[in-house]
Amino acid sequence: MSQLIIFDTTMRDGEQSPGASMNKEEKVRIGKALEKMKVDVIEAGFAAASPGDFESIVAVAQAVRESTICSLARIVDNDIDRAALALKSAERARIHTFIATSPIHMEHKLRMTPDQVLEHAVRGVKRARNLVSDVEFSCEDAGRSDMDFMCRVIEAAIKAGATTINIPDTVGYAIPEEFGRNIRTLIERIPNSDKAIFSVHCHNDLGLAVANSLAAVANGARQVECTINGLGERAGNAALEEVVMGVRTRSDLFDVTCNIDSKIIVPTSRLVSSITGFPVQPNKAIVGANAFAHEAGIHQDGVLKHRETYEIMRAEDVGWGANKMVLGKHSGRAAFRARMDELGISFETDQELNVVFARFKELADKKHDIFDEDLQALVSATRSIDDKYELVTLEAHSQTGETPVAKLSLAVAGQEVNTQSEGSGPVDAAFKAIECIAKSDASVQLYSVNSITSGTDSQGEVTVRLEKGGRIVNGLGADIDIVVASAKAYINALNLLENGTNKAHPQASV
Repeated sequence: MSQLIIFDTTMRDGEQSPGASMNKEEKVRIGKALEKMKVDVIEAGFAAASPGDFESIVAVAQAVRESTICSLARIVDNDIDRAALALKSAERARIHTFIATSPIHMEHKLRMTPDQVLEHAVRGVKRARNLVSDVEFSCEDAGRSDMDFMCRVIEAAIKAGATTINIPDTVGYAIPEEFGRNIRTLIERIPNSDKAIFSVHCHNDLGLAVANSLAAVANGARQVECTINGLGERAGNAALEEVVMGVRTRSDLFDVTCNIDSKIIVPTSRLVSSITGFPVQPNKAIVGANAFAHEAGIHQDGVLKHRETYEIMRAEDVGWGANKMVLGKHSGRAAFRARMDELGISFETDQELNVVFARFKELADKKHDIFDEDLQALVSATRSIDDKYELVTLEAHSQTGETPVAKLSLAVAGQEVNTQSEGSGPVDAAFKAIECIAKSDASVQLYSVNSITSGTDSQGEVTVRLEKGGRIVNGLGADIDIVVASAKAYINALNLLENGTNKAHPQASV
């Protein structure tokens, strides 16, 4: 039985979801969670995209020691060199470099002939291999590439030093039977295919990313590139949790093992959702709130008599029920810090710890039971010292037959400003009051409310997606009071618009 390598790209491809940007500290938190889950390879970013991406890869490489840390790089010297520099402190480093091989990409994006693409691929792989011993090469848009040409490029890339060959379905075009057959054909036709591990990276445009990935594994692929919650560009990527539980549940069909500690799946799913502002739909496989819920009477009766009548997995095996209540209002700083360490959350200074601990105490005065999800939300909602806007006070009035009104005090670059506004509801009034001060002219693309834990005293977690000038951000806010949580989320989004920097997209032509 061979090993299936799990390659997580939540922090790179997942971050390409509109509004899903993560800062350095958030990427480190996710990296530690992935390491705890025993993910084999973590793609921490695209080093050449921006100084922020570069610094995040450095930070993840320093914080995570058990997993291989990877940086994406286009087949250009600067990208490859930046990736190597960012990975310098990694215990195990990998450069993942790529070039498009489909006729449509070569002609319209790269403006290169097939021979030029082949030449660039070989040169890039050789350069990367001179900098690190672990090099992955991808044929971008492999799903629409000519089979004969891919065989030529891949054979040359392996000869140049590539240790992993990735076959991405970049635009989510493939069908499982076809994709699996293509993987088998490549492995059989390429003379030196035994010198590299074959990998797949499938997008979900037709809802087939996981199906295509599993078809590839059945046909010889031994690495799957995926993301937590299926996060990713457009319709997303193959969901890590579905791939892992797919091969485990159907071990009768898949002759592979993987190192993943599945009990960490649900906590990591919630962490990623909290950081990115992308809620997990209730009927999402494995990690959705309804994934193990049974409402139909016949199903409930069957499960009570014998669990396997309607359940093919145990909820506890993927982490449901693992996040027990651990802290309350009488918990001290040491217990708080210890639990944060267990969640992969560390503080660079005592001042940072004090700020979050104070917020924890405030929450504990309002909410009797504090769960891990509450702690994660506290950290995600903690204000950055670079933030321009900060909510000081908010008063919202709503009464049947009366127009809702919100009065608020906002600190703008340290200067307190007061205003009030009417709205169609208390949340709308609060947003309009904030806009009276900020005058951002940003448009609201999404407003979403989710309960962080169960119970009527649960914190509400709000996501507000704002768009301005083509830039999209997700703001997060959490509070017992949903109107306050909404205002916090809107202000968080405004601060992200203020603080954000532009960065290169990996598929942009050079």
